[in-house]
Amino acid sequence: MLLWLRIQHFALIDEVTLHFEKGFSVLTGETGSGKSIILAATNLILGERADLKIIAPGAKKAIVEAQFEIPASFQAFFNQHELDFEDKTIIRREILQEGKSRAFINDTPVQLQVLKDLTAQLIQIHSQYNTLDLKSRSYQLHLLDVLLGLEDKRLSYEQRYKAFSNLSNTRLQKAQELASLQQQQDFNAFMLTELEALNLQDPALETLEQDLERFEYSEQLQQAYSYMESLLQDNGVYEQLYRVKQELEKPRRIDPVLQGYYERMSAMLIELKELARDAASFSAQELDQAQQQKLLQWQDQLNHCLLKHRVQNVSELRQVFSDLSAKVSNLHELEQALSRLDLELEKEKIALEQLALKLHELRVKGAPSVSESLQKILHGLKLPHTTLTFDLSQTENLQLNGFTQIQLLFSANLGHQPVAVEKAASGGELSRLMLALQQMVSEKKALPTIIFDEIDTGVSGEVALKMASLLQEMSKNGQCLAITHLPQVAAKAIHHFKVSKEVTAERMLTSVNALSKAERRIEIARLMSGEQISEAALQHADNLLSN
Repeated sequence: MLLWLRIQHFALIDEVTLHFEKGFSVLTGETGSGKSIILAATNLILGERADLKIIAPGAKKAIVEAQFEIPASFQAFFNQHELDFEDKTIIRREILQEGKSRAFINDTPVQLQVLKDLTAQLIQIHSQYNTLDLKSRSYQLHLLDVLLGLEDKRLSYEQRYKAFSNLSNTRLQKAQELASLQQQQDFNAFMLTELEALNLQDPALETLEQDLERFEYSEQLQQAYSYMESLLQDNGVYEQLYRVKQELEKPRRIDPVLQGYYERMSAMLIELKELARDAASFSAQELDQAQQQKLLQWQDQLNHCLLKHRVQNVSELRQVFSDLSAKVSNLHELEQALSRLDLELEKEKIALEQLALKLHELRVKGAPSVSESLQKILHGLKLPHTTLTFDLSQTENLQLNGFTQIQLLFSANLGHQPVAVEKAASGGELSRLMLALQQMVSEKKALPTIIFDEIDTGVSGEVALKMASLLQEMSKNGQCLAITHLPQVAAKAIHHFKVSKEVTAERMLTSVNALSKAERRIEIARLMSGEQISEAALQHADNLLSN
């Protein structure tokens, strides 16, 4: 139950605190006095999106705060979200000038969705614009499911259907990817074969440029090797050094320094002999011209592939080869993945069809009893000849709501066949139908608090009295708050608040006041006759209040 509502720096409201009791309460006031502001502020508690324009001039933030009395059954919700449980829980929204919005439950900051999940179980607001929702087929089916107690089954189905849709989208994406790969398969295979012919893993590819350069400078290389071979020729460097070594043979025994030179000379002669012989062996190897042609062809193929794939070196070309190999391999993997997805989708589709069919059968079975109950309520609201049925048919394809296609058929006139409600019902009839539905919904959901915003639009006279009695009946098990312009409705309330607007300190402000019995008499008379309250209006107000 809603205990109090505090609104600060919100639009035309500087600060207002409303204390609520059990039973039926009404808010009245002139058009434009600010009743819609009270409703907008309450919507913030329900987690609705905030508009920065609602912050009052000169204020840093707008605050809406409400206290609810909640049962111990909510303890699990508080534990789940790590919140302190209080049987009198305070919920607060703050809208800051910087554009931020903050939500609190018992002074603990929470995400907006957590606040929504809690307050959706505590309070429901029915705006006059919601009556138009009755023309929506999806809304009609939603109401029917609520009234038949099928919400949990529908939610379970919807969750599986969304998972099925996501799986279908995944399958579609993979199928598109496979089709793209298949289109490129021949081209990819050709390029892969071309790169395989390059033998990219051959280490000789790294020295290709160097090997070709040896062929280009073969004469210079041959001459250089010849110079090395000449080290061993007669009277060459080797022979001259050898003679020097012989001259050191005897003196070295008596001079340690010469002994060192001798040893170094001996090592040098050995190195020179090996150097000349190695050079001679390389010199004897003639460069194979056929091998040169092969290397040139290999280089041409390499340059062609580098240019074709727009890469700079062999390392990058190897990465291209790796990517192409992966694509060819992925083709097979995708085909296998698609096969698995097809099997999974077929299995899930069968399960969904069974759930949807069961849901449809329950709707078809239960719809007549809902129609009968609604007709009884509407008869009491001065629509004695109402015919109302839910026309349900089964679709061929699965949808988010199952297999069910719905049309709410309505006729308020005797002898007239019911037609689609959006074509048959007047504004007043829609208001009464919506009130009847909301009564049944509130009983089904056992909501502690329900607020009606001008649900009585389009009705008057005795019909207004009947609607007022129904609102009063709905409030017996909790709270019912109505924003109204009808004196018949206002007179049935236990608690009456008046919303008014006046200029204070050169600023227009909205205020809300709880009315005493005498003040209620005057306000109800005003609703009947306007600002010029007549004696007849006062007497009529007395009659309404006494009944």
